Amino acid sequence: MQTTIIGIITGILAGFIASKLQSGSGKGLFVNLFLGIIGSVVGGWLFSLLGIQANGFLGTLICAVVGALIVLWVVSKFK
Repeated sequence: MQTTIIGIITGILAGFIASKLQSGSGKGLFVNLFLGIIGSVVGGWLFSLLGIQANGFLGTLICAVVGALIVLWVVSKFK
Protein backbone atom coordinates (compact mmCIF):
# COMPACT_ATOMS: atom_id res chain seq x y z
CA MET A 1 0.00 0.00 0.00
CA GLN A 2 2.74 2.44 0.94
CA THR A 3 4.65 1.66 -2.27
CA THR A 4 1.56 2.43 -4.35
CA ILE A 5 1.05 5.78 -2.63
CA ILE A 6 4.70 6.69 -3.13
CA GLY A 7 4.41 5.68 -6.80
CA ILE A 8 1.34 7.87 -7.28
CA ILE A 9 3.02 10.84 -5.59
CA THR A 10 6.15 10.30 -7.68
CA GLY A 11 4.03 10.16 -10.85
CA ILE A 12 2.19 13.37 -10.01
CA LEU A 13 5.44 15.16 -9.19
CA ALA A 14 7.18 13.89 -12.33
CA GLY A 15 4.29 14.91 -14.57
CA PHE A 16 4.05 18.32 -12.91
CA ILE A 17 7.79 18.98 -13.16
CA ALA A 18 7.91 17.88 -16.80
CA SER A 19 4.86 20.03 -17.62
CA LYS A 20 6.44 23.05 -15.95
CA LEU A 21 9.73 22.51 -17.78
CA GLN A 22 8.03 21.99 -21.15
CA SER A 23 5.28 24.60 -21.14
CA GLY A 24 5.68 26.66 -17.97
CA SER A 25 2.47 25.41 -16.33
CA GLY A 26 1.05 22.21 -14.92
CA LYS A 27 -1.63 20.34 -16.83
CA GLY A 28 -3.87 19.28 -13.96
CA LEU A 29 -3.72 16.51 -11.38
CA PHE A 30 -4.89 13.59 -13.52
CA VAL A 31 -2.96 14.58 -16.64
CA ASN A 32 0.18 15.06 -14.53
CA LEU A 33 -0.37 11.64 -12.93
CA PHE A 34 -0.89 9.95 -16.30
CA LEU A 35 2.10 11.76 -17.77
CA GLY A 36 4.26 10.75 -14.80
CA ILE A 37 3.25 7.10 -15.03
CA ILE A 38 3.86 6.91 -18.78
CA GLY A 39 7.05 8.92 -18.27
CA SER A 40 8.33 6.48 -15.68
CA VAL A 41 7.82 3.59 -18.08
CA VAL A 42 9.55 5.43 -20.93
CA GLY A 43 12.31 6.71 -18.65
CA GLY A 44 12.87 3.27 -17.12
CA TRP A 45 13.12 1.71 -20.58
CA LEU A 46 15.52 4.41 -21.78
CA PHE A 47 17.67 4.26 -18.65
CA SER A 48 17.91 0.45 -18.94
CA LEU A 49 19.05 0.79 -22.56
CA LEU A 50 21.76 3.19 -21.44
CA GLY A 51 22.75 1.00 -18.48
CA ILE A 52 21.71 3.62 -15.90
CA GLN A 53 20.09 2.52 -12.65
CA ALA A 54 17.64 4.86 -10.91
CA ASN A 55 17.78 4.10 -7.19
CA GLY A 56 15.78 5.70 -4.41
CA PHE A 57 13.06 8.30 -4.58
CA LEU A 58 15.20 10.97 -6.24
CA GLY A 59 16.56 8.59 -8.89
CA THR A 60 13.08 7.34 -9.69
CA LEU A 61 11.77 10.90 -9.88
CA ILE A 62 14.56 11.97 -12.26
CA CYS A 63 13.95 8.90 -14.43
CA ALA A 64 10.21 9.63 -14.59
CA VAL A 65 10.76 13.33 -15.37
CA VAL A 66 13.14 12.49 -18.21
CA GLY A 67 10.63 10.00 -19.60
CA ALA A 68 7.74 12.46 -19.22
CA LEU A 69 9.72 15.15 -21.04
CA ILE A 70 10.30 12.71 -23.90
CA VAL A 71 6.58 11.88 -23.98
CA LEU A 72 5.68 15.58 -24.04
CA TRP A 73 8.18 16.20 -26.83
CA VAL A 74 6.76 13.35 -28.95
CA VAL A 75 3.18 14.53 -28.35
CA SER A 76 4.14 18.08 -29.37
CA LYS A 77 5.45 16.77 -32.69
CA PHE A 78 2.00 15.37 -33.54
CA LYS A 79 0.13 18.62 -32.84
